[in-house]
Amino acid sequence: MSDYATHLSPDRKVDLLGILEDLAADGLIGHKQKSELLEHPLRRASDRKRHPLIVISERGWVDQRSPSHKLHLEYLVEWLARRSGLPYHRINPRHMDMTRITTVIPYAYAARTNILPVKIDKDEIVIATDEPYSREWERELTPIFKQKITRVLANPNDIRRHLIELYTLARAVTHNLQNVNRAAPGSLQNLEHLMELGRAGELQADDQAVVSIVDWLLQYAFDSRASDIHLEPRRDLSNIRFRIDGVMHDVYQLPAAVMTTAISRLKILARMDLAEKRRPQDGRIKTRSPEGREVEMRVSSMPTAFGEKLVMRVFDPGMVIKDFCELGFADDDGRRWEKMIQQPSGIVVVTGPTGSGKTTTLYSSLKQLAVPEVNVCTIEDPIELVEPLFNQMQVQPSIDLTFADGVRALLRQDPDIIMIGEIRDLETAETAMQAAMTGHLVLSTMHTNDALSTITRLLDLGGTRLYDQGQPGGSCRATPGPQALSALPRAGGCRNSDLEPGVRRLEAAEARTRLRGSRMSGMPRHRLSRQDGGLRNHADERKAAHAPHRPRGPRPAARSRDE
Repeated sequence: MSDYATHLSPDRKVDLLGILEDLAADGLIGHKQKSELLEHPLRRASDRKRHPLIVISERGWVDQRSPSHKLHLEYLVEWLARRSGLPYHRINPRHMDMTRITTVIPYAYAARTNILPVKIDKDEIVIATDEPYSREWERELTPIFKQKITRVLANPNDIRRHLIELYTLARAVTHNLQNVNRAAPGSLQNLEHLMELGRAGELQADDQAVVSIVDWLLQYAFDSRASDIHLEPRRDLSNIRFRIDGVMHDVYQLPAAVMTTAISRLKILARMDLAEKRRPQDGRIKTRSPEGREVEMRVSSMPTAFGEKLVMRVFDPGMVIKDFCELGFADDDGRRWEKMIQQPSGIVVVTGPTGSGKTTTLYSSLKQLAVPEVNVCTIEDPIELVEPLFNQMQVQPSIDLTFADGVRALLRQDPDIIMIGEIRDLETAETAMQAAMTGHLVLSTMHTNDALSTITRLLDLGGTRLYDQGQPGGSCRATPGPQALSALPRAGGCRNSDLEPGVRRLEAAEARTRLRGSRMSGMPRHRLSRQDGGLRNHADERKAAHAPHRPRGPRPAARSRDE
């Protein structure tokens, strides 16, 4: 440790000079960089009130010991935690009991000392701070709590942000519960359809409680990359849950009366009938974040034993302009996927459970394929994202416009690429296959757990009839959505730890066969995957390539792929 760190008094805050000296002593920066920042003419005016790590992170420096690592804020916090001897903690509200946290320490005290409780149990209270050498607040709180206080070091921006958000939410819930009998949902009918998020700011006495609750809920869902938001009423405490990467997470619990007012506001924003609570309803909401990013949501309500349950499917238009690397594809998987969708004809089926990324993958692919030279048409139920580059049609069961009818109509519109929202029945599957075999590229989805199950699912829909119409040279490719798979560690590539918690491996199974019904009818899945010229699971191929060689005696003569 440097002389600066050793002579610090227990209650002294970190400053820019000391941090720069420690970084230079550890070899993360050079003395020239330290001098440039200290001698900057605007430094004293603009940087004195901000945390030193924030100031340094904005310089865009790289670690001199490892130039591939940028000195971003989280990297610097981890470094300071190691140097000060405190555990590093990344704040994740999903792992916090937000109801209890806001009752442990008053907001005014927490904001003044910039601390945030992150874990509370019967023996220990874990409190995050951005000042590793300041312990005055610890001495003040120790006599108050029976539990042991454990300090951890966290990102200063995260502490300030979650202090405002969590305490604002707690205050709004309390205020709304106290005034629930006086709440007038009808007074919210003049709200604009496009609502502005992020207006809560600092804690203020005149905040509308229900507006603050919904504001926080949507903003937190967007920041968490949630694909679905579930509001589930219960007898006493109602649940708020997010689906992230296909997995449901408990987020918060609201009193039943507060949940009712929040659902009422969301129904009005979605242009749904507020008085109708006995029938399921559908609606849409478009929101704008503080950064100006517009996000669309499809809203669905359903009556339950304890009131209306609301589910919001989140569609971020910004996701469709990202490349496959940013969506979670590994390098080789991204190249494989691009090769699939660049074929002039055939069918590509994206599979996976709810919230696994099927829609995002398809829209991102169509966005790249929709050039002026081609005609892209879609049939969806409902239209997930309105995109000017596509010709989009919605299924209308009330007038007998099904997926199969829509595809037949699209085939008369001179399409090059057709996207079918979902293959649900034999008629749609047959129509999709016929379109693929007549010179069109067809993209679609199915709800199966993996790529191999797609073929057996298609066989279940139509038996051998579906493949009797196959032609030599035809192709069928099935791939699971990239976020439906478990994360596998990978070095290098296009991983960005600030955006995604990990990189998903695309375990694609390609079927480049004639898929004759005579060969595959009634065939078990485990045998289907072993057929010569049939499906190849790339994850299994990677495992086999790295497995130790084990002689098994004489090998039978290899058969050609066309046998």
